[in-house]
Amino acid sequence: MSGRAFPESGNNAGFHGSSHHGENEQRVTQFGLINKYHVSLVSYFIEKLSKMKDADGATLLDNSMIVYGSPMGDGNLHNHKRVPFFVAGHAGGTLKGGLHVKANDGTPSANMYLTLLHKLGLDDITVFGDSTGELAL
Repeated sequence: MSGRAFPESGNNAGFHGSSHHGENEQRVTQFGLINKYHVSLVSYFIEKLSKMKDADGATLLDNSMIVYGSPMGDGNLHNHKRVPFFVAGHAGGTLKGGLHVKANDGTPSANMYLTLLHKLGLDDITVFGDSTGELAL
């Protein structure tokens, strides 16, 4: 719900207000610029992790799990369907990578979080939010 502006994105509009764009083309563009900027920061972070060695000789990215996305499929409508996110890193070898997963319609996004918790070894957690099971990764 931050109204923070990110002038580095190329505009001075606030994040939250831009997400409620009302299908106004200018505000949609502003929101797109903010999101493009944020994703560029994540890619910078991932690149840094991929070049740093961990104590076991693997990279920090190999031993990390980075989750980035949005809790809204469409912030303008407060729509929680088709929520965009990505996962980077191999979580110490528990994630293969190079996958594109599209869950069936109606699948709670909490299923993804439950799956990732299990990939981190937290198998004693059997439910997360409104999860109904794991995703096949």
